[in-house]
Amino acid sequence: MSDRVTPPMHALPDGEAELALVIRLPWEDVARLGQEAGRLAAQMQRPVTLDEAVSHRLRSARVPAAAHARPEQAASVASLPRVSGSA
Repeated sequence: MSDRVTPPMHALPDGEAELALVIRLPWEDVARLGQEAGRLAAQMQRPVTLDEAVSHRLRSARVPAAAHARPEQAASVASLPRVSGSA
């Protein structure tokens, strides 16, 4: 068990946020992330961590200009999609 306590989310100086989480992945997915990190490292001409590769992958897959996250278009709770299933 780790004694390190990391806040779940904190703001960064560049206006972004950093979110710490732990996920379990099969080794095949870890290998694919390593391949992605290798491609990104070749493109950027420097070493790249798996964290950086994941962040890059998530950013390249999001909605342009993060339209869903603009404060002036904040969604109300009523407009959010319902989650089906039992609790």
